[in-house]
This record gives sequence, structure tokens and C-alpha cells, in this order.
Amino acid sequence: MSTAPHVIALGTAGGPVWSADGSRTGIATAVVVGDRTYLVDAGSGVGRQLVRAGRPLGGIRAVFITHLHSDHIVDLGALMVFGIMRMPSSPTHRIPIVGPGPRGMLPPASVRATGGIEPVFPENPTPGICDSVELLLRGFATDINDRRFDSLRPTPLDWFEPREVDIPTAVGFHPNDNPTPDMEPFVVYEDDAVRVSATLVKHAPMAPAFGFLFETEGGSVAISGDTGPTDNMVRLACDADLLLHEALDFEWVEEQYGRMRDESARAIRDHHYAAHTSPRDAVVIAEAAGARQLALHHLVPRSSPGVLWEREGGAFSGRFLVPSDLDVIGLR
Repeated sequence: MSTAPHVIALGTAGGPVWSADGSRTGIATAVVVGDRTYLVDAGSGVGRQLVRAGRPLGGIRAVFITHLHSDHIVDLGALMVFGIMRMPSSPTHRIPIVGPGPRGMLPPASVRATGGIEPVFPENPTPGICDSVELLLRGFATDINDRRFDSLRPTPLDWFEPREVDIPTAVGFHPNDNPTPDMEPFVVYEDDAVRVSATLVKHAPMAPAFGFLFETEGGSVAISGDTGPTDNMVRLACDADLLLHEALDFEWVEEQYGRMRDESARAIRDHHYAAHTSPRDAVVIAEAAGARQLALHHLVPRSSPGVLWEREGGAFSGRFLVPSDLDVIGLR
């Protein structure tokens, strides 16, 4: 396996669904620098994919969550609870889980809503990553305490530490009124192997939602998270060695939702057009950024044929990829 910094496409599918054929698992990406793994998102199957990729769980140095949709965090609890079983019994380092803070308010209802909508868990309807981690682990308290008292095992809290991204006040972020202000990337994490910057991306009403840039001595990679086309991603990926960008099949959107009269289906269609990116637009973003490689992932639907994702690649002047799960992509 390469010792130069590289990316492993652990899971390349988007959306809150399970794969029928197992060909693409939930969205998760490993940025590998030496013996260190920096994980972006924790979609369905992330722990199994790390094991299949040969990445030791004790080598995880940080986890980055782009946003709090379920397909990006559904196996975060499993990563923490199962993960420590493959880690040293005495913790060797703390693993920050860097992600969004609380939204602070409910999103506006779809224009297609015909009546009032009441939230679930109204006492805390939009928790950030700190509350989300605590709530996940509280659900496993019986298991965690059993292993702590009976087997003298460490707890996930001995290893993992959630940290909420502090968005610079000057950019004017507001979850409803201004979820994606024009801005420059800002640093959210740094150690002696990598510097990680973030920007706000266009995935309303989910807010905040981030893209991340990883800079190492051996190259750089920008990861879009879920987003519609935005100049913030162009700035984040400026001169990047690799841009991993989401892509959605809008022909499928029309087949699924375009002719339906159900208001929920129409609202889903509205969301897809407002908050996701076509393969063609991903190429436009990569070209504008001057990225040297473009890889499409977070593919929705995961069942669309490869030719659909690949047909826009000829318009990109650099190296164009549509990785499968567990593919390794060098930064240079």
C-alpha cells in the first residue's frame, strides 16, 4: 500500500437507503497520511469498510462530519462503540469529531406544505455534533457500562471528543436567511501531518453544512460534502490535487418524482434541485478551481449505471474518476 498521502473511497453512495447488491456502501472517505487516518463522514458500513481497507481503528486521528443528515452519521455510534474494541485498552490519543454546531432553529416548511408541522423532540429539535454524540452514546449506556465494570474496558468517551465548528461571525451565516454566504475557507483542525479548512456549502435547509480541504506535505484534497453548485467550493478546491465532489442523477429525479402529484414527492424533487450537483456542474466547479483530479462520489442513486457518471468526464482537463468502494486515489 502507498505510503504517500492518499484517499480511500470507503463508501461512495449517498442517500438514506441500503444497497440491494452491496456494490456501494454509505458515504465515508479516509484521508491517509502515513499511519494516520482522517475520516470524513460515517455512513452505513463505515467500520466494516475501514477494516476491509486494512486501516487500524487506532490509527484514526480525527473524524470530520460534513453535515447531520442521517446518511452521513448513521454509523457514527457504531464507529465509537465497536471501534474501541479494536483499539488499545489504554487510549493513546484523543480523536476529535469535528462537525456542525446546533442549527439553532427549525427550518422553514416546504412551500408545498398544506398545514402546520410539529417537530419531533421539540425540547432539542436541531442538536449539533456535541449533543448528537452524547445522545448516541446514552443509548448504548447499558453496553458501555457493562464492559467498563465487567471487562475493565475504556469507554468511547475516553477516545472520542466532539468539537463543533465555530463559524466566523463576520461571514454572516444564518441557518434560514443566509446558510451559504460567500466566504473564504477557515482552519478547523491542524496537527503535524495535516491542516484542515472548512467552508459553508449549499445544502439548505440542512445548515450548517461544510466542505473540507485537507492539506499535507504530499498534496491536497477537497471534499464537497452534499451541496449544490457554489463558488465557496471553487475557493475551497483552488489548485487542489484532488476534488471529491458529490453527484446526483437528475434524470432519475425526474423519473422518480417529476410526474408525481403527491406533495411530498414534489418537495423531494425541489430539494434535489436546490441542494445537489449534477456531474456536469461538478466538472465546471473542478475546472474553475483548477483542481488536477476530479472524483465523483456520494452518487445518488447508487444504482445508476457507470456510463451516466462517466459521460461528462471528457469535459474535464485533468484526471477524471468515478471510484468504486475501497478504491485508492493518490493525491499526486
